[in-house]
Amino acid sequence: MMPALRRNTELGLILLGIVITAATYTLASLGTTANLPADIGPFLGVVLALLAGAHVATRRLAPAGDGVLLPLAGLLNGLGYVWIARLNEDLAALQATWTAVGITAFVTTLVVVRRARDLERYRYTFMLIGVALLLMPLLPVIGKEVNGARIWVGLGPVSFQPGEFAKIILAIFFASYLVEKREVLGMAATRIGPLTLPELRHFGPVVLAWGASLVVMTAQRDLGSSLLFFALFVVMLWVATERASYLAVSGVLFAAGAFAAWSVFSHVQQRISVWIDPWADATGQGYQVAQSTFALAWGGVAGTGPGLGTPDRIPLIETDFIFAAIGEEFGLLGATAVLITFMLMIGSGLRIALRAQLPFNKLLASGLTAILGIQSFIIIGGVIRLVPLTGITLPFVSYGGSSLIANYVLLALLIRISDDEAEAEVAGVAGAQPRAVRA
Repeated sequence: MMPALRRNTELGLILLGIVITAATYTLASLGTTANLPADIGPFLGVVLALLAGAHVATRRLAPAGDGVLLPLAGLLNGLGYVWIARLNEDLAALQATWTAVGITAFVTTLVVVRRARDLERYRYTFMLIGVALLLMPLLPVIGKEVNGARIWVGLGPVSFQPGEFAKIILAIFFASYLVEKREVLGMAATRIGPLTLPELRHFGPVVLAWGASLVVMTAQRDLGSSLLFFALFVVMLWVATERASYLAVSGVLFAAGAFAAWSVFSHVQQRISVWIDPWADATGQGYQVAQSTFALAWGGVAGTGPGLGTPDRIPLIETDFIFAAIGEEFGLLGATAVLITFMLMIGSGLRIALRAQLPFNKLLASGLTAILGIQSFIIIGGVIRLVPLTGITLPFVSYGGSSLIANYVLLALLIRISDDEAEAEVAGVAGAQPRAVRA
């Protein structure tokens, strides 16, 4: 009964999300051209077909999985497409294609990963793949530098960001590694003030993660990914050991690394200067941040209205600053609604982690949820000047094929974990053998 109820709830929420997306698309067209969009019928048909396909796959392959994640992701994806179409029709066509590929990857993940715990057996394979993807942009010929960051790989006509997939693969490795080492890492040996610390040698993984994040920041000039990878490992380490000492030591390492990077690298100094005072160079390096601040101010509480703002004056708005476009045309209320949607997704992920009985599933769900939460915080915080701006995407909303595909894979893994744990709960034994149809 419970699986059917979850799937019916999911279907109802998907239909509600489609209505909201279609209404926003129509209002944006009316605001821009004063006409109803000519392609509203095909648009609705494509959106319905894609999300219905994902829903049918979930109903068949993960019937007891979480029923909230897919509708929330579909809503964010749909709203993001509306703003991309509002700003750049060519990119909108590409985003529609990437959405179809992303949902295909979602279904494929559910088909291939029949039990999340099976991933634990391939920990070192995932480690090698993750490191290879992370360092791939540094290779000659195929590695590409775009907008000052060397995070792209070009293979013929196709370009992608391997770091988007590396974060998920490394989360799987971190989860399997910490399941094996959590007891050793959690042992206390030395007391320094209020902190009880493990033996110094057990901080090796933290130092390695810190060093890897510095390599990403210095060699690839990618501040956002550097912070994301380090924060991901620290969060998973804390969940595995429940020791605040790791958070404290990691905080000290982060502060030291940030200060060293600011002292040595000009691009880090530039980002910090723009964050502190974008008006000092409002027509140069601080132009993006200054214009996004104006956009949010003009949006006020209720916004200028879909299609009635001028967000296209902000460079790279489809990727780095799409939240500013939403804030201008939907105002504080619309921006808050987007934040609440992300909070609901993160809350659902944390609920899956809390209910998980298997340590690997618990850690993996925590890590995947941390990726969504930290990445959203970094980019939204950068737009509103809470933290220095970094060039990462807003999950499911910003333009970008690599990000969209990777996030749909992440979503499928969370749903698979929730399905496994729901089955185990019904069977009365954690990690019970799944249904025969999935053997």
